[in-house]
Amino acid sequence: MSVSMQSNLSGLLRFGLLTCGLLAPTLWAAEPCAGFRWDVTQERALFASKAQPLIAGHDSASAPQLQPGKLYELQLQPQEQVNFALPPARNKPVEGAHAGVARLVIHTAGAYRVSLDQPFWIDVVAGSQLLTSKDFQGVPGCNAPHKIVEFDLPATSDLVLQISGASAAVLRLTLTRS
Repeated sequence: MSVSMQSNLSGLLRFGLLTCGLLAPTLWAAEPCAGFRWDVTQERALFASKAQPLIAGHDSASAPQLQPGKLYELQLQPQEQVNFALPPARNKPVEGAHAGVARLVIHTAGAYRVSLDQPFWIDVVAGSQLLTSKDFQGVPGCNAPHKIVEFDLPATSDLVLQISGASAAVLRLTLTRS
């Protein structure tokens, strides 16, 4: 390779690197959902799909069943009309808040993520106790998803998902295996 060709290639390489360095912050700002620390490819794909509409329960008996791997759009209730299985772990009164409950169908025990399109409070009740979350993340400016909370869930049909403190009456959510 001639010296002039090497010089041209070197210049193109430097230009490419400089351009990437200048564009990277712009691309990052244009894609707010890129800020998750976890691989959220599975959740992002579900949030890009059509949601199944459901009405959230006002108590455990009226709670619809949610299965992993689907996107749901839950119509919530005014929070004062919801009878939770257990009081939410975060029970900050919010005027005009919405809430709801759903049952989780888990056939295989393990780590699962509950992903929401908005910053609501999430609890999972197993029997007579609230499960402690393993971890959580949220990315401002992203709503596909906005918040992800990870739980170790047992294989049982006696799990209740409680959503509280919601400012909106409609919520999109998924349940995925970690």
